[in-house]
Amino acid sequence: TQLKQLLQNYGDVRNARTLAHAIVARRTTKPIHTTEDLRNLLQRWAPRGKECKYYAKVFQALRIEVNDELSTLKEMLQQSTRLLRPRGRLVVLSYHSLEDRIVKHFLHAGNFSGNLRKDIYGNVLRPFKSVYKKPITPSAEEVRANNRARSARLRAGEAEFN
Repeated sequence: TQLKQLLQNYGDVRNARTLAHAIVARRTTKPIHTTEDLRNLLQRWAPRGKECKYYAKVFQALRIEVNDELSTLKEMLQQSTRLLRPRGRLVVLSYHSLEDRIVKHFLHAGNFSGNLRKDIYGNVLRPFKSVYKKPITPSAEEVRANNRARSARLRAGEAEFN
Protein backbone atom coordinates (compact mmCIF):
# COMPACT_ATOMS: atom_id res chain seq x y z
CA THR A 1 0.00 0.00 0.00
CA GLN A 2 2.84 2.42 0.78
CA LEU A 3 4.49 1.71 -2.57
CA LYS A 4 1.17 2.21 -4.37
CA GLN A 5 0.63 5.52 -2.55
CA LEU A 6 4.06 6.91 -3.39
CA LEU A 7 3.73 5.87 -7.05
CA GLN A 8 0.35 7.62 -7.21
CA ASN A 9 1.23 10.71 -5.20
CA TYR A 10 4.79 11.40 -6.30
CA GLY A 11 4.82 9.93 -9.79
CA ASP A 12 1.20 10.23 -10.92
CA VAL A 13 1.47 6.63 -12.14
CA ARG A 14 -1.96 5.48 -13.35
CA ASN A 15 -1.59 1.74 -12.77
CA ALA A 16 0.14 2.22 -9.40
CA ARG A 17 -1.65 -0.66 -7.65
CA THR A 18 -0.78 -3.19 -10.35
CA LEU A 19 2.79 -1.98 -10.56
CA ALA A 20 3.25 -2.01 -6.77
CA HIS A 21 2.01 -5.61 -6.63
CA ALA A 22 4.36 -6.58 -9.46
CA ILE A 23 7.37 -4.98 -7.75
CA VAL A 24 6.60 -6.66 -4.43
CA ALA A 25 6.03 -10.04 -6.12
CA ARG A 26 9.27 -9.74 -8.06
CA ARG A 27 11.23 -8.84 -4.94
CA THR A 28 10.07 -12.03 -3.22
CA THR A 29 11.48 -14.19 -6.02
CA LYS A 30 14.49 -12.14 -7.13
CA PRO A 31 15.88 -8.92 -5.64
CA ILE A 32 15.95 -5.74 -7.72
CA HIS A 33 19.58 -4.59 -7.53
CA THR A 34 19.93 -2.11 -10.38
CA THR A 35 17.88 0.48 -12.21
CA GLU A 36 18.12 -1.80 -15.25
CA ASP A 37 16.43 -4.59 -13.24
CA LEU A 38 13.60 -2.23 -12.35
CA ARG A 39 13.30 -0.89 -15.90
CA ASN A 40 13.04 -4.45 -17.25
CA LEU A 41 10.25 -5.13 -14.76
CA LEU A 42 8.44 -1.90 -15.75
CA GLN A 43 8.48 -2.71 -19.49
CA ARG A 44 5.40 -4.90 -19.22
CA TRP A 45 3.24 -2.09 -17.79
CA ALA A 46 4.63 0.90 -19.68
CA PRO A 47 2.23 2.32 -22.29
CA ARG A 48 3.47 1.72 -25.84
CA GLY A 49 5.22 4.74 -27.28
CA LYS A 50 5.43 6.42 -23.86
CA GLU A 51 7.86 4.10 -22.14
CA CYS A 52 10.45 6.75 -21.29
CA LYS A 53 7.84 9.05 -19.76
CA TYR A 54 6.47 6.16 -17.71
CA TYR A 55 9.92 5.17 -16.46
CA ALA A 56 10.64 8.78 -15.56
CA LYS A 57 7.46 9.00 -13.47
CA VAL A 58 8.27 5.81 -11.57
CA PHE A 59 11.89 6.79 -10.94
CA GLN A 60 10.80 10.30 -9.92
CA ALA A 61 8.40 8.87 -7.35
CA LEU A 62 11.09 6.62 -5.90
CA ARG A 63 13.67 9.43 -5.87
CA ILE A 64 11.31 11.85 -4.09
CA GLU A 65 10.59 9.25 -1.41
CA VAL A 66 14.15 8.02 -0.92
CA ASN A 67 15.64 11.53 -0.77
CA ASP A 68 12.70 12.92 1.25
CA GLU A 69 12.69 15.83 -1.19
CA LEU A 70 9.34 17.39 -0.32
CA SER A 71 10.02 17.46 3.43
CA THR A 72 13.43 18.97 2.77
CA LEU A 73 11.86 21.66 0.58
CA LYS A 74 9.25 22.44 3.25
CA GLU A 75 11.92 22.67 5.93
CA MET A 76 13.99 25.05 3.79
CA LEU A 77 10.96 27.27 3.12
CA GLN A 78 10.08 27.44 6.82
CA GLN A 79 13.67 28.31 7.71
CA SER A 80 13.66 31.11 5.15
CA THR A 81 11.20 33.13 7.26
CA ARG A 82 13.72 33.09 10.12
CA LEU A 83 16.75 33.81 7.95
CA LEU A 84 15.51 36.53 5.62
CA ARG A 85 15.45 40.16 6.61
CA PRO A 86 12.44 42.32 5.75
CA ARG A 87 12.41 42.99 1.98
CA GLY A 88 14.83 40.09 1.48
CA ARG A 89 13.97 37.88 -1.46
CA LEU A 90 13.37 34.17 -1.57
CA VAL A 91 13.80 32.68 -5.05
CA VAL A 92 12.95 29.03 -5.67
CA LEU A 93 13.36 26.97 -8.81
CA SER A 94 11.06 23.93 -8.95
CA TYR A 95 11.17 21.12 -11.46
CA HIS A 96 7.84 19.37 -11.04
CA SER A 97 4.29 20.22 -10.04
CA LEU A 98 4.54 18.79 -6.51
CA GLU A 99 7.42 21.11 -5.66
CA ASP A 100 5.83 24.04 -7.46
CA ARG A 101 2.53 23.68 -5.59
CA ILE A 102 4.35 23.69 -2.24
CA VAL A 103 6.37 26.80 -3.16
CA LYS A 104 3.32 28.58 -4.60
CA HIS A 105 1.22 28.00 -1.47
CA PHE A 106 4.06 28.99 0.83
CA LEU A 107 4.81 32.25 -1.00
CA HIS A 108 1.10 33.07 -1.24
CA ALA A 109 -0.10 32.14 2.25
CA GLY A 110 2.93 31.31 4.38
CA ASN A 111 1.80 27.70 4.80
CA PHE A 112 1.63 24.58 2.67
CA SER A 113 -2.14 24.27 2.46
CA GLY A 114 -2.59 27.66 0.78
CA ASN A 115 -5.12 28.84 3.39
CA LEU A 116 -4.71 32.53 4.16
CA ARG A 117 -4.39 33.56 7.78
CA LYS A 118 -5.92 36.80 9.04
CA ASP A 119 -5.33 38.99 12.06
CA ILE A 120 -8.14 39.92 14.46
CA TYR A 121 -9.17 42.78 12.15
CA GLY A 122 -9.51 40.54 9.10
CA ASN A 123 -6.31 41.71 7.41
CA VAL A 124 -4.56 38.97 5.47
CA LEU A 125 -1.21 37.97 6.97
CA ARG A 126 1.27 37.12 4.23
CA PRO A 127 4.93 36.58 4.97
CA PHE A 128 5.85 37.24 1.31
CA LYS A 129 4.79 39.63 -1.41
CA SER A 130 4.99 37.99 -4.81
CA VAL A 131 7.69 39.46 -7.02
CA TYR A 132 6.14 38.07 -10.22
CA LYS A 133 2.43 37.46 -10.85
CA LYS A 134 3.14 34.14 -12.55
CA PRO A 135 6.12 31.81 -12.38
CA ILE A 136 8.94 32.43 -14.82
CA THR A 137 9.28 29.56 -17.27
CA PRO A 138 12.04 28.83 -19.78
CA SER A 139 11.79 30.26 -23.27
CA ALA A 140 11.38 28.00 -26.29
CA GLU A 141 15.00 28.73 -27.17
CA GLU A 142 16.19 27.68 -23.72
CA VAL A 143 14.17 24.45 -23.91
CA ARG A 144 15.71 23.70 -27.33
CA ALA A 145 19.18 24.21 -25.87
CA ASN A 146 18.39 22.25 -22.68
CA ASN A 147 15.34 19.99 -22.90
CA ARG A 148 15.42 19.22 -19.16
CA ALA A 149 14.58 22.88 -18.46
CA ARG A 150 11.07 22.44 -19.93
CA SER A 151 9.40 21.81 -16.59
CA ALA A 152 11.31 24.41 -14.55
CA ARG A 153 9.34 27.15 -12.74
CA LEU A 154 10.95 30.06 -10.94
CA ARG A 155 8.98 31.82 -8.21
CA ALA A 156 10.15 34.69 -6.05
CA GLY A 157 8.76 36.41 -2.98
CA GLU A 158 9.84 39.45 -0.99
CA ALA A 159 9.73 39.14 2.79
CA GLU A 160 7.06 41.30 4.45
CA PHE A 161 7.57 40.21 8.06
CA ASN A 162 9.48 41.90 10.87
